[in-house]
Amino acid sequence: MDDITVIHRMDDAFAVIIRDHVIHVDQPYSAGGMDAGPSPLELFVAGLAACAAHDGRRHLAAHGLPAEGLRARVRFSVKAGSPERVVRVDLVMEPPVRLSERDAAELQAAIRRCTVHNTFTEAPRIAVDVAASEPVA
Repeated sequence: MDDITVIHRMDDAFAVIIRDHVIHVDQPYSAGGMDAGPSPLELFVAGLAACAAHDGRRHLAAHGLPAEGLRARVRFSVKAGSPERVVRVDLVMEPPVRLSERDAAELQAAIRRCTVHNTFTEAPRIAVDVAASEPVA
């Protein structure tokens, strides 16, 4: 299992540490944040687009198709209320060249094998624990 650490910076801003990389997340101004980075929800959905693009690029390259310049766009909708959650994600993959129907179908199948896509379609079990902390003096 891979470890990711999230450290509070200030107000709604956090630093997400992944290996030697730091990603700053925050809320937009409209939600009371300082917009110092994407929101955690945007980062979550961006993970799907990035995984799909990664797997899509590998598929194109493995089949001798142009992969340089591949682009993924994603839009998502959130259901308000309790619990609030993502209810729709529209992912569009834009290959750098027009693909035949067969190549497009194979690319779509490769994207659907993306680990993040599979996680969306069958939700993982999530364990939440609160670690004991030192008493405040």
